[in-house]
Amino acid sequence: MSQAFQPPTQTGQPDRVTFDRRELALILSTYGRFVAAGEWRDYGMSFLRDVAVFSVFRRAAENPLYRIEKRPRLRAGQGAYAVIGMDGQILKRGHDLAQVLRVLDRKLIRALD
Repeated sequence: MSQAFQPPTQTGQPDRVTFDRRELALILSTYGRFVAAGEWRDYGMSFLRDVAVFSVFRRAAENPLYRIEKRPRLRAGQGAYAVIGMDGQILKRGHDLAQVLRVLDRKLIRALD
């Protein structure tokens, strides 16, 4: 007897990490506030096997100012979500995306002063 071929996506493990609708709504809400303030102008998203990344740019031809990452493997320990600065420093990590994104709100308040 031969076994039927199962594609990798049906084995129980996803082939890549993505943001769900609720997570994207939170991220895009934060992004919209910074765009309205004139701080950010572009973004990019990457969905890889181990991580989903939302990168924020001041201009399209630059390195990202911030990266918002989701790493499900870290969910039990440090938390799946992180905001990472341009220099690679982790600004905030945690289990709740809304709480993690608050680190950016403090930067928006300083930018408006």
